[in-house]
Amino acid sequence: MATTVVTTKGQVVIPAKIRRKHNIKRGTKLYIEDRGGEIVLKPITPEYFQELAGILPKGKASKVLLQERAAEKRREG
Repeated sequence: MATTVVTTKGQVVIPAKIRRKHNIKRGTKLYIEDRGGEIVLKPITPEYFQELAGILPKGKASKVLLQERAAEKRREG
């Protein structure tokens, strides 16, 4: 079990061993899920999208992902 400390800015360091295992590199975005008493972080990688694609009806995944990407660009710009 690994532990970390939350900074005054709310930041945490993910231990190197875990980052390597899950291919988390600088700039990797993380999906954060609140599961009641747990906080789950999932790296948004090509593998994540493969998992996500299986949830949606055929043909919908690309449309949803493109819509999310467009919304993200509008928020950034």
